[in-house]
Amino acid sequence: MTFRRLTYFQFLPLTLLMLPVTVAPQNQVSLSSLEEIKADIQSVPCKNQDRRQAAIALFKKMGALDSDVVVEKLRGVENVIVRKQGASAEIIVIGAHYDKVVEGCGAIDNWTGIVALAHIFRSVKQATPNKTILFVAFDHEENGLRGSRAMTEAIDKTDLPHYCAMVNVDSLGLAGPQVLDNVSSHKLEILAAAVANDLKIPFTHASVNVADADSSSFMAKKIPAVTIHGLNTNWMRILHTSNDQPSQIRPLSVYLGYQLLVSMLVRLDSASCAAYR
Repeated sequence: MTFRRLTYFQFLPLTLLMLPVTVAPQNQVSLSSLEEIKADIQSVPCKNQDRRQAAIALFKKMGALDSDVVVEKLRGVENVIVRKQGASAEIIVIGAHYDKVVEGCGAIDNWTGIVALAHIFRSVKQATPNKTILFVAFDHEENGLRGSRAMTEAIDKTDLPHYCAMVNVDSLGLAGPQVLDNVSSHKLEILAAAVANDLKIPFTHASVNVADADSSSFMAKKIPAVTIHGLNTNWMRILHTSNDQPSQIRPLSVYLGYQLLVSMLVRLDSASCAAYR
């Protein structure tokens, strides 16, 4: 997550003492286990030069074929894209950035997002979606959202109406899932809260002034977008510091975020493309 002159943050502290909820399978959707999520969290590569290949390897571990994985090189960035073809030309993008700042291991920011993204792909890879789903591991988020901006700027104007929604996963691992209001579309915020309520997952809202996330690049193109994170009161002591290590991650936080995101994706796929504009 990219922060500049952070001046305000509002959230609900959460103690994760609850058991994982169960998402009912829909349209051949299946869930990974908490232990599987936990194991992949621990595999975080701590060097930036290793992270793109590690993200590709994780997608392949989740069942992606070599032909499914594309490294899209645009404007000096390398975004990893895994495409799940749908029945229509409509598109949902779900993404997380794989790069990190110099300090720390980038475990929370944002290997947790990459792990959640890959497991979401695994959950829906046997499904037959209505819309095409693009799973995107963005490059250079920490350097001005360059990966997501390169992707959105490459979309032809005639294709923009086909992009129904974008869901961004950034920095799970410290608390229950939350929506980052100031970089999210209002209707998608409402969707996230409704899904969390249905699943009985603790959920709240956060707002960070003068901050950015990859959802911002899509909102700039009038594509509805939302950022889901999982931070708590200790986040400033961890993110973008040497303390961003796997030992700081609470696996259940990542797992709850993953479950929320799977169900959000199912809802988005079944809704009309205009529903969240």
